[in-house]
Amino acid sequence: MAHTPSNALSPDQQIEALREDLRHHEHLYYVLDAPELTDAQYDARMNELRRLETEHPELVTPDSPTQRVGGKPKEGFAKVAHSRPMLSLDNAYNEAELRAWAERVVSGLPSGEVVRFVCELKLDGLSLALQYDAGAKHEAVLKTGVTRGNGTIGEDVTTNVRTIRSVPLHIQAAKLAKAGLPQQFEVRGEVVLPQKAFEKMNAEREAAGLAPAANPRNAAAGTIRTLEPNIVAQRRLEFFAYFLLREGEPLLAEQSSALQALREAGFLVNKHARTVGSIDEVLAFINEAEPLRDGLPYEIDGVVIKVDAIAQQRRLGFTGKAPRWAIAYKFPARAAVTRLDDVLFQVGRTGKVTPVAALAPVFIGGTTVTRATLHNADEIARLGVRVGDFVSVERGGDVIPKITEVVEDAKHPRGTSEIIFPSHCPVCGSELVRAEGEVDWRCINAVCPARVREELLHWAARGVMNIEGLGESMVAQLLGQAEEDSESAEGRSGLQPGLSESVSDEGLQTGLAEPIKTSHEPLIRSIADLYSLTREQLLTLERVGEKTADALLAEIERSKQAPLARVLFGLGIRFVGERTASLLAEHFGSLDDLMKASAEDLEAVNEVGPRVAQAIVEFFAEEKNRELVEKLRTVGLTFTAEKRVVGTTFAGLTFVLTGTLPTLTRDEAKQRIEDAGGKVSGSVSKKTSYVVAGEDAGSKLEKAQQLGVAVLDEAGLLALIAG
Repeated sequence: MAHTPSNALSPDQQIEALREDLRHHEHLYYVLDAPELTDAQYDARMNELRRLETEHPELVTPDSPTQRVGGKPKEGFAKVAHSRPMLSLDNAYNEAELRAWAERVVSGLPSGEVVRFVCELKLDGLSLALQYDAGAKHEAVLKTGVTRGNGTIGEDVTTNVRTIRSVPLHIQAAKLAKAGLPQQFEVRGEVVLPQKAFEKMNAEREAAGLAPAANPRNAAAGTIRTLEPNIVAQRRLEFFAYFLLREGEPLLAEQSSALQALREAGFLVNKHARTVGSIDEVLAFINEAEPLRDGLPYEIDGVVIKVDAIAQQRRLGFTGKAPRWAIAYKFPARAAVTRLDDVLFQVGRTGKVTPVAALAPVFIGGTTVTRATLHNADEIARLGVRVGDFVSVERGGDVIPKITEVVEDAKHPRGTSEIIFPSHCPVCGSELVRAEGEVDWRCINAVCPARVREELLHWAARGVMNIEGLGESMVAQLLGQAEEDSESAEGRSGLQPGLSESVSDEGLQTGLAEPIKTSHEPLIRSIADLYSLTREQLLTLERVGEKTADALLAEIERSKQAPLARVLFGLGIRFVGERTASLLAEHFGSLDDLMKASAEDLEAVNEVGPRVAQAIVEFFAEEKNRELVEKLRTVGLTFTAEKRVVGTTFAGLTFVLTGTLPTLTRDEAKQRIEDAGGKVSGSVSKKTSYVVAGEDAGSKLEKAQQLGVAVLDEAGLLALIAG
């Protein structure tokens, strides 16, 4: 055990010795869970270090244990680009889906090549990237901590990350050498709020008359973005490291080696991890991990499986949104039985009316649930549910709870009140319409207060225009709505705004379920009006001071620089998500050309089908929408993008890739084909024009030969492109 330094040493020697001693004991306590000091002994040594640094301020360094809690950021959180995108993972929900993924992995690698997998618990928190830079004496010091954000750009939350005791501020040269790490590297991992800390926080919130947080993940996400580092320090967040990079590339040859290196460097690495050699062993790990859910001090919702060898990861590559070499196995949904007390009807930004069940509070998987989606009128009819019924509610990987069945037995009698789907909008009173072939009823009143509210929240969202400060409360005030109606679903119902795309094209909104009450004349009536707001107008709102007003105006002004793809996504065109918006921007190069495009023109865009094309045509055919576009043009938003030059060599041709090509990765080959005007499919059929086969091509090559489809090697593909 390290000891307190002798007063015979010089002040700088005493300070350095105390720092090393405190770092040693922080590691024992927060990482190894094996403390050797009492709290009083630790505090005494920390106080001694503070005294010496106060007497010798010139010796204070940013990585000192006394500097974990600093001042709050002056201008909020700066945006930072990631060295490598922080992508989401594809999910598997059963053994068959997991085995199918494993087969795709094996078929994507040379025949006979051994594949090993690393299994890790899927922690239910938020992703974080830590950058370490070179310090004195061959050491490494924490430089920045950045949230995942939209996967490409996150927020610099370094001041808050420094308060997390399991994050090393300083790594000694000896530890770096033992771990085989350079002085500059990046660590990625998950921030979680332990269950006890979550319960303590909610008890404090309730004592203060505040709504409790919905779940530990939401609480952790909110905490890490709090502007008061002192509050963050009190929450006792933990950081589990699981990825190691340098300049955007994996640092070591295996994922298992990276986990070991992180442990040796002093990071907290989850002990429930295993490297295995078959999918059967992966399933065995999953079967062992699932029973741990209720006994762990933090939330988990599945197991992450990764291909161990980095060289194999590189060959497998990525899809548009996720790595092919990793997958998340999600545990089965947790369920409980409770009473359906009422049904509310919410209006989303496209006018879709969603029925939401108001439930007697029930605890499911770490969250008190009081709301669940009923999806639409057809789902209500299918379930045969009535108000007063006892229902089974599931909370699974989709986050949003859902009703799966009506429970009827001696202990659970049926309800008596039929659920009547409204014929008119519950907010503005307009008649609802249902398009032929669709299940959803919609309010088509373009100025319906609920629609406008949701349009504004979508426009301001992090993945769209990213306007910090334009949240539920601010939007309600700007629209002149009573603030009590702007309550977010989090804390009130257990639903999470902004995390519901998996439910439908607009998801389960946090919109209102009853006519909106107004408190004053609205300052804005549309998205475009945001850009004419003044400081004086904002200062008339409750709890808005000069700093808040100036910060919001600066965020609104900055949003004008957002690329065309973000503008398209923000317009809220049905079925046009983030990826489709990017493809449209690349294809047309300007909003004007997109607005003039016919359905046939739109269907020529990769991944755009008839339904999406028709929705785009209908959107721009509406006069209201064209007026909105012109207003946005006037205020200076970005209406052009770099147009992706697509040739016509492969126009009308469909290609399938199989095996390992000599020089091109699969993604590079796909890019070249699409740049030449072709399309790439995942399966071989009679409509396939060419199969491009590399080394160890599998069943796709065999099927091509059976069907008489032409087969090319890489050289043949390149020659065809050149020709």
